[in-house]
Amino acid sequence: MINGEKKVENPIRWAMVGGGRGSQIGYIHRSAALRDHNFQLVAGTFDIDPERGKDFGMNLHVAPERCYPDYKTMFEEEAKREDGIQAVSVATPNGTHYEICKAALNAGLHVVCEKPLCFTTEEAKELEALAKKKNRVVGITYGYSGHQMIEQARQMIAKGDLGEIRIVNMQFAHGFHCEAVEADNPSTKWRVDPKVAGPSYVLGDVGTHPLFLSEIMLPNMKITKLLCTRQSFVKSRAPLEDNAYTIMEYDNGAIGTVWSSCVNAGSMHGQKIRVIGSKASIEWWDEQPNQLRYEIQGKPAQILERGMDYLYPEALADDRIGGGHPEGLFEAWSNLYTRFAMAMEAADCGETLKDIWYPGIEAGVEGVRWVENCVRSADNGAVWVEYQ
Repeated sequence: MINGEKKVENPIRWAMVGGGRGSQIGYIHRSAALRDHNFQLVAGTFDIDPERGKDFGMNLHVAPERCYPDYKTMFEEEAKREDGIQAVSVATPNGTHYEICKAALNAGLHVVCEKPLCFTTEEAKELEALAKKKNRVVGITYGYSGHQMIEQARQMIAKGDLGEIRIVNMQFAHGFHCEAVEADNPSTKWRVDPKVAGPSYVLGDVGTHPLFLSEIMLPNMKITKLLCTRQSFVKSRAPLEDNAYTIMEYDNGAIGTVWSSCVNAGSMHGQKIRVIGSKASIEWWDEQPNQLRYEIQGKPAQILERGMDYLYPEALADDRIGGGHPEGLFEAWSNLYTRFAMAMEAADCGETLKDIWYPGIEAGVEGVRWVENCVRSADNGAVWVEYQ
């Protein structure tokens, strides 16, 4: 059980790029990082408007002289301090991730980055090589993977409870953008602009989330080929898609599907993953994250609850409060930030932690790679392509 006791000897001196006033995601980064005393927010460049960013940072109790006008200045000035930052979180629009991550790694900083890591596999591989050269940790915020029942699912599959895995059905299909809301919403507008968002909209924005859940649950299954079809039902979003279907074949003979959408009218999140084996199936839905549905052929369906003694010990290790009390996305993110901190401290000591997992640079590379393959398939007429 996690109870707030320190996991690292000293809190990691931490900064943010982006995540300021009006950010959709900045607050959860700060809440997750600071919750278990593993990080200390000491600096930031929180806004593209320096004065607005400084005002916001001061309201977070960051010293005014450490609220910087841009990330380049911050990295340069913090490097001069004995108490300078050790890590930075990047919570900016997609088109800036590659540049900022590269600069942070070259400055010797650990990085936590929003996905996608960048736009191309070539860029992602470059960042991966740089992180390894500098011995720096790069964490990717696939926040849903920090839920306790995802670890339970991972353990059940590994221990053979489902039998041979045959089918993986995934979806993240919400309905909040079933109309052209970006016309009046700046935080959505950039997501449908290829210059800022990259080569896809919903494939990268939501589809990669359940994909990473499958990678955590099924680490030994690899995609060999896929077929993707994508649509722009709100025509002004073209060439970026607001709906896509992807079919995948795996190296063990299993098949998988991902439905990525923001036009599923009436749906809140609609993120689900169902793993089907030869003996049983499991299903997790992020709107009911404390439960895992377990269905054994020929027996009544079971609903497994977080925090209960019948779960595997690896899942209970992520517990923050006893069974019956709901945990949510903030707890899931906190679990990941705790792992990021432990990995960063180990790297600073020249060590590598082998007994924990987290969405690292490899997950960032794989997300970019999957989107790139999906776009290649869709833009060539929804054809099967070898997974490259």
